[in-house]
Amino acid sequence: MKHEGTKLIVKNQKVFHEYFVEERFEAGIELFGTEVKSIRAGTVSLKEAWCQIKDGELFVKQMNISPYDRGNIFNKDPLRPKRLLLHKREIFYLSGKVQREGYAIVPVSIYLKNSRIKMEIALCKGKKLYDKRDDAAVRDAKRQMDRAMKERNTRA
Repeated sequence: MKHEGTKLIVKNQKVFHEYFVEERFEAGIELFGTEVKSIRAGTVSLKEAWCQIKDGELFVKQMNISPYDRGNIFNKDPLRPKRLLLHKREIFYLSGKVQREGYAIVPVSIYLKNSRIKMEIALCKGKKLYDKRDDAAVRDAKRQMDRAMKERNTRA
């Protein structure tokens, strides 16, 4: 995602701990003016966010965009469902995967791309507890190896 003209606003690290990420998609978000200003200020949270397909449209739910401090009466509900903008064939593809194969659609990050706010969503399968333990063990082993290499390089 490191392209020219791209600036990361928020990333949901919890996704990589809770799910196996199979595929990623880039979607636009239908927002109001004060929500855009609030997102540009970085006051958005994806911690509890999830996506749902309803009537052939994709919505992100529980994404918290804090009210813009100078927005007064124009501020919207921070937790209102926001429509995501994808091609119909992508929505049908995601819908089929979710219904038949038990996948989940989860927001991964929000970023600016050429001054437009985009959301990266992922088609994910949930991890079992033993998968999470395996990942933690691999991360811990890598951390110990890096620490040992750094210690060895400082001695030399």
